Amino acid sequence: QVQLVESGGGLVQAGGSLRLSCAASGRTFRRYAMGWFRQAPGKEREFVVGISRTGGSTYAADSVKGRFTISRDNAKNTVYLQMNSLKPEDTAVYYCAAGSSATMTPRSYDYWGQGTQVTVSS
Repeated sequence: QVQLVESGGGLVQAGGSLRLSCAASGRTFRRYAMGWFRQAPGKEREFVVGISRTGGSTYAADSVKGRFTISRDNAKNTVYLQMNSLKPEDTAVYYCAAGSSATMTPRSYDYWGQGTQVTVSS
């Protein structure tokens, strides 16, 4: 199993950038595919980006392609979300998740962090 803690959220102006980090506990981090999801007020939790356990494959939702990049450092037990060209519609609580595969479906992930707030002002 793994415990996840997100950090790096905050307030940023439209067009700006943020980098989120997700620190994992234990020695089994590299066994898991990782993903980032987000949930805005009044909306369902949605897939943002995912990465395979080795980092060899990445996936991104159409809404963030070309702007958001996921990466992982297995030696540091950390996964990152680099967010560029932020838009007000990116405002949400962002969650880090670990699972068997980096799919778009939340039920594919077994472990979740507590979330970190990202607010983009216009």
